[in-house]
Amino acid sequence: MWISFFIWLSSALMPFTIFYLVAFGLLSRRPVFDDFLKGAREGMEITAELFPTLTGLMVSVGVLRASGFLDFLSALLARPASLLHIPAELIPVTLMRLVSNSAALGLMLDIFKAHGPDSPLGLMASLMLSSTETVFYCLSIYFGSVGIRKTRYALWGALLATAAGVGASIWLGGMFA
Repeated sequence: MWISFFIWLSSALMPFTIFYLVAFGLLSRRPVFDDFLKGAREGMEITAELFPTLTGLMVSVGVLRASGFLDFLSALLARPASLLHIPAELIPVTLMRLVSNSAALGLMLDIFKAHGPDSPLGLMASLMLSSTETVFYCLSIYFGSVGIRKTRYALWGALLATAAGVGASIWLGGMFA
């Protein structure tokens, strides 16, 4: 019963939200379409401002993967990671997840091909990608879009949350395997 309710809710939520926003704008006597166009224009301007940052992130991820530095760093971190019960195959996924979701997804698919999606490593990688965030990507995009230069504790808090997500992923993946 609950599952069918959540399926209905997830399919009805987006149309309801759009209807609510348009109705609220009309009742407030706002020019809804003009506001939409203004927001779209501002979004395109922000995208144009962030394009160099995005390009730099994409190029750096490509260089890391193609140069072999990621493999070198993974081999270097394999021993300390084993002390924390982190499988060596998950080290590159963890490192890339900090920077790029698509690169981490590609590495997870490599784990799926080698070990299977229902293997302990496949479960751990899946859980890790769904419980962690692309920390450096988000910080550069969100803080860069509003011009914040001093992030204070945001980086350390995000890295701590990522460590908690990685730990929980490994623990839960080991439990369900």
